[in-house]
Amino acid sequence: MTRMEYLDFEKPIQELEEQLDKCLLIGKESDIDVSETCEQIEKKLEKAKKDIYKNLTPWQRVQLSRHPNRPYTLDHINALTKGTFMELHGDRTVKDDKAMVGGLGKIGNQSFMFIGQQKGYNTKTRQYRNFGMANPEGYRKALRLMKMAEKFGIPVVTLIDTPGAYPGLEAEERGQGEAIARNIFEMSKLKTPIISVIIGEGASGGAVGIGVGDRVFMMENTWYTVISPESCSSILWRSWEYKEQAAEALKLTAADMKKLKLIDGIIKEPFGGAHSNREEAFKIVEKQILKSFNELKDLSIKELVEKRMEKYADMGVYKA
Repeated sequence: MTRMEYLDFEKPIQELEEQLDKCLLIGKESDIDVSETCEQIEKKLEKAKKDIYKNLTPWQRVQLSRHPNRPYTLDHINALTKGTFMELHGDRTVKDDKAMVGGLGKIGNQSFMFIGQQKGYNTKTRQYRNFGMANPEGYRKALRLMKMAEKFGIPVVTLIDTPGAYPGLEAEERGQGEAIARNIFEMSKLKTPIISVIIGEGASGGAVGIGVGDRVFMMENTWYTVISPESCSSILWRSWEYKEQAAEALKLTAADMKKLKLIDGIIKEPFGGAHSNREEAFKIVEKQILKSFNELKDLSIKELVEKRMEKYADMGVYKA
């Protein structure tokens, strides 16, 4: 089935897919044999896809991470848990933050506490979800659920997809910085396994606030860095026009992050991105989560926390 939405660099694919649709339609509605022509278009289409998707720039990967058809957190959770997900609400202090979702669900016979940022699909739901930008109560809800998981010995899975924590005045008044810092502190010593997967955008403290895991993975066409390329460009060059150079300089791709030893692995996406074959993408993520859980489940609590502490203490280059 032809996708209806295309990014700028996908235009050659769009043109060829439209040609192929027309060719198939002519063959269906007339007696003309167009099989050879359709075959030639298919070959051109395959070549165009290979040329484009095998040579993506960092900025193009940023664009893919924001693709309107890309699966969001609840899409992943519902696919992974197959109807067993029970969403839990509220931080028990202010309110229920709709940008941060969480709850219990099962993959097979194993229970997990799922937590992640949720974006919207249209104008109304984007406003409802605050564009995936959580307020302090979102991070406090996430921490409440993590503590609940710790109490009952349930492993935690966090799915990261945010352009950043909400930067509004009211968020600062309610302690945005403290809420994120508290999560980082508490996650570093949480007495249950934590598996984190960046499924879209991983920007700044908004991502790190639920991203301190025993295993941290990035899907192939995602990004993870301290600032978005557009904001970086506006600070350095006083203009958004240099966002492509900023994306290159920030070293924000999964390959860059793996090379810098800041993540544990890259989850390969279906050819053309997670949005091109959502079901396959869900299966690949599920496989990685279960593999990681099996590596962590037999560790004692003491070993688990010590290894997590060592993992983060070893990051970066510094002089004593």
